[in-house]
Amino acid sequence: MKRDELADFLRNRRAALVPARSTARRTQGLRREDVAERAYISIDYYTRLEQRRGPRPSPEVASALSQALELNTDERDHLYHLIGHNPPQQALEFDDVDPGLRRVLNALDENPAMIISNLAHTLVQNRLCRELFGDLTRYTGLARSGYFRWFMLPEERAYYPADVHAAQSATFAASVRAAADLEPDPTEANCLISALRAGSAEFRELWENHDVRLCRQETTSLTHPAVGRVDLDCEVVFSHDRRQRMLIFTPRDGKDLRPLITA
Repeated sequence: MKRDELADFLRNRRAALVPARSTARRTQGLRREDVAERAYISIDYYTRLEQRRGPRPSPEVASALSQALELNTDERDHLYHLIGHNPPQQALEFDDVDPGLRRVLNALDENPAMIISNLAHTLVQNRLCRELFGDLTRYTGLARSGYFRWFMLPEERAYYPADVHAAQSATFAASVRAAADLEPDPTEANCLISALRAGSAEFRELWENHDVRLCRQETTSLTHPAVGRVDLDCEVVFSHDRRQRMLIFTPRDGKDLRPLITA
C-alpha cells in the first residue's frame, strides 16, 4: 500500500468534484464527510486515509471509493494499485506484438500507424509512419520510451510545433501513471518514473497533479521537413489486454500523405 500517494490521490480527486448543492464555501470540491457518506464508510476512517494512516482498504472499500469519487476506469485501476489490490480486470502477460493489432496494421496503407507498448516503446510501424516520424524502433535503454524522449531529450520536441508542447506533456505524464498500473512487472515502469522525476522539472510538476488516463483519441501536430506542418487526429485501438495499442494517424484536413511523404 502506497500511503503517501494514496492520500495525495484521494485529496486531489475529492477537490476536483463539484458539490451537488451550490453553496458558498472556502474550499474546492467535496468535503471528507461527503466522500465518506457516498462510500458508506466512517468519516474517521476516510480522514485517516487522507492523513496517511489507517488500515489498508479492502477491495470492496476500494470499489466504493472509486464510485464515490466518480473515477474513470484508468483512475479506478490506479486507486486499486495504490492500495495494493489487483483491479477488477487484471492485465495478462503479453510479450510479443499483439497479432490482432498486427493484422490491422498490415491492412493499412493510406494512414500512418504504429503499435506501441504502454510505456510508449514503438514495437512496429508501417512504411508511411516510418517516413513521417522516422524509425522509432531504433532506440535502446530508457530512450525506447517516447515518454522518456519527450521529457529528457530536447531534440525530440523539435519535430513538434511549440503550441502543442504543453498539451502533449500533460497527456504523456497522465499516460505514464496509467501505464505503470497496467504493467505486471513494475520494475521498468518504476525505473522510467524515477528517471523522469529526477531529470525533468516539468514532469515532476505534472506528476503532482495525479492525472491518470490512457490515450484513446488524441490530436497532435508535427513539422515535417518535406511538407511543413501536419495537423493529425490520432485514433487508438487497444489489444485485448490493454498492454499494447495501435495509433492510427489521419490528417485533420483530409490530405493524402502518401504522395507528400513518399515523394
